[in-house]
Amino acid sequence: MSTDPTASFYTDNAAIYAARERRLPRQRLDAFLAALPARATILELGCGGGHDAAYMMSRGFDVTPTDGSAELAREAEKRLGRPVRVMRFEALDATEIFDGIWAEASLLHVPRSALPDISDRILRALKTGGIFHASFKAGEAEGHDEFGRYYNYPSAVWLEAMLSARGWKNITMTEADGGGFDGKPTRWLYVAAHK
Repeated sequence: MSTDPTASFYTDNAAIYAARERRLPRQRLDAFLAALPARATILELGCGGGHDAAYMMSRGFDVTPTDGSAELAREAEKRLGRPVRVMRFEALDATEIFDGIWAEASLLHVPRSALPDISDRILRALKTGGIFHASFKAGEAEGHDEFGRYYNYPSAVWLEAMLSARGWKNITMTEADGGGFDGKPTRWLYVAAHK
């Protein structure tokens, strides 16, 4: 049993979380995929129930889905019909392998102090010209939700400065109102950047 409340939440609630009603972020997915070559290699960080991976695979892309929770990875495997690698972000050690990296609502659980290292790992894993997408719950300070899950809650200014300092190019940020598993209104921050 994990002593990390975030990890414990996904361990204890994997089936419910994976089966929840979730609208596919089709507009963001389509924009991400349109910027990639046909049959591009994509690493998904934090695939959850496998919904986004299934969509990308259905469009003919070579997707490597990963999740830090073994229980969620098993749930995603049921949907995808293929293995899902159990991997925490800090274990990413690939070098120039992927055309794109998709991290929808996953890196928001990385402690702010660890984000620069994770950013470097993602940058290194991409081929030159590769594309990175991530989404975060916007805010000004780290905190926890009602389930005890940790969030880094960055502002657009903070996140752009961190990514720029790590060597990312063509960084674009958009914000939109939405929701989350907790059912509460959420301000989302969407990031796209290139190696």
